[in-house]
Amino acid sequence: MSADGAYSLTTHGIAVTVQPIFLEDQSEPDDGRYFWAYHVEIENVGNDVAQLLSRHWRIVDARGQAHDVIGDGVVGEQPVLSPGDAFEYTSGTPLNTSSGFMSGSFRMIGAAGEMFDVTVPAFSLDSHTGPRPVH
Repeated sequence: MSADGAYSLTTHGIAVTVQPIFLEDQSEPDDGRYFWAYHVEIENVGNDVAQLLSRHWRIVDARGQAHDVIGDGVVGEQPVLSPGDAFEYTSGTPLNTSSGFMSGSFRMIGAAGEMFDVTVPAFSLDSHTGPRPVH
């Protein structure tokens, strides 16, 4: 994790940076509802064109309960990234606990038709309420 709270990882020439943000104004700790936004930047730092086809997220709360989200594209798009291009989006997730973590991958296809997975770095979801476990 960087000083600004972002998590970054490069796989197959695709750099993924994620910055989670606890949304206190949308959370209700007394009711066990916590909500985070996460900003994702996907940058092609390689030499070949690649298209994002699908995503796979694993969301785990502080009790170890896991939930997988699998689907086409991200925020309704399947961006094509030429070398040097970046695509950014923001999404969100709820949890029933005050902390947890997310990890995942993006399925990509290269210009020659080869499929490959790009790893999304695991990132911590920590609120300012409740215990702060180490994930």
